[in-house]
Amino acid sequence: MTRSAPDSCPGVLRLHEAADGPLARIRLPGGAITPDQLRALASAAADLGNGSIELTSRGNVQLRQMHDAAALATRLEQADLLPAPTHERVRNIVASPLSGRLGGRRDVHPLVAELDAGLRGTPELAGLPGRVLFTLDDGRGDISGLGGDIGVHATGEDEFALVLAGLDSGVRIGADRAVPTMLAAAHGFQRIRGEQWRLREVADGPARVLAELALEPSAGPVEFAARHEVPIGWLTQADDGVALGAGVPLGALPARTAEFVAAVEHPILVTPWRSLVLADLDEWTAEQVVRVLAPMGLIFDATSPWLTVTACAGRPGCAKARTDVRADVAAAVASGRVLTLDAATPEVTGAAADDVVVAGRQHWSGCERRCGRPVGAVTDVVAEPDGYRVTGPPRP
Repeated sequence: MTRSAPDSCPGVLRLHEAADGPLARIRLPGGAITPDQLRALASAAADLGNGSIELTSRGNVQLRQMHDAAALATRLEQADLLPAPTHERVRNIVASPLSGRLGGRRDVHPLVAELDAGLRGTPELAGLPGRVLFTLDDGRGDISGLGGDIGVHATGEDEFALVLAGLDSGVRIGADRAVPTMLAAAHGFQRIRGEQWRLREVADGPARVLAELALEPSAGPVEFAARHEVPIGWLTQADDGVALGAGVPLGALPARTAEFVAAVEHPILVTPWRSLVLADLDEWTAEQVVRVLAPMGLIFDATSPWLTVTACAGRPGCAKARTDVRADVAAAVASGRVLTLDAATPEVTGAAADDVVVAGRQHWSGCERRCGRPVGAVTDVVAEPDGYRVTGPPRP
């Protein structure tokens, strides 16, 4: 693939001109955000935008209809959400959300801060494309299957597999070398990429990066697969504290709801599945959080149909969309046409929105580009000129 245009991935200082107005994307390395930072985002969304915070598939957030870019940048800088303006678009780091609290071989969250500092402290890496994704998987396999560019996957308490273009390279490194190796791989990608935005787009990209680093495989590769088990509901941590996983319908978090989440005054993580984790709660606090936030629309029920469906922006946010996809999805969920059971969905074309019935994981798109489609086996519901086309994933 040859790119004919420079990477135009949005940030805070370079907004995307969406059909409904300017869109800002704010990077949250590892998905971590403090209550004060969430309050700042909620205030910006309410005062400067459309009143909603969008969660992305990389654990970042977006604000739409930003009518004062300078005011937004000032607010985010004051909230420490813009710590390195030159590097703001390259801080795409996802990490196992529950790492260090529940499961996994090793806590990878300390590596997030180390990697972020390394990226921000290296002027040359400011030139990385905004689409490059760094992944830190604690060994449970929830992150390595997301198709990142450069990552590590814990294979033991003190050992990591080097992940390149979403695949195990076979290289094994000690925990103390995890971040330096990732940074070296980023330099290697920068040297070989030409006009490409992603490592998988470079011919023999992983092998060429290994050659740049003078590394050779030493183990059989671990197979990674896309995982869709969103951490939802009451999760007992290893220290007997409670983490609450909260689903956010279509990843759209109203500013008012975000203020209530921030008021809990506990660590908050945005996951790559467009959900939230509130961590380190005691049982009484966790119960009160559910009592307050469930009626406001957050999902603590792992059987909710909202957890099986994703969608692109649709109209009015995207000029290419043929319909208001999100309204169609909401109507399908409300009328019971989004089924949580794992069953084959008949393939149809030209279906009216009110006639679409889909089982299992599904992604609704306003056009053939299918923006925001999650990795893995997903039924596609795509708007065409004469209605929706429903195409299921290949069955084994």
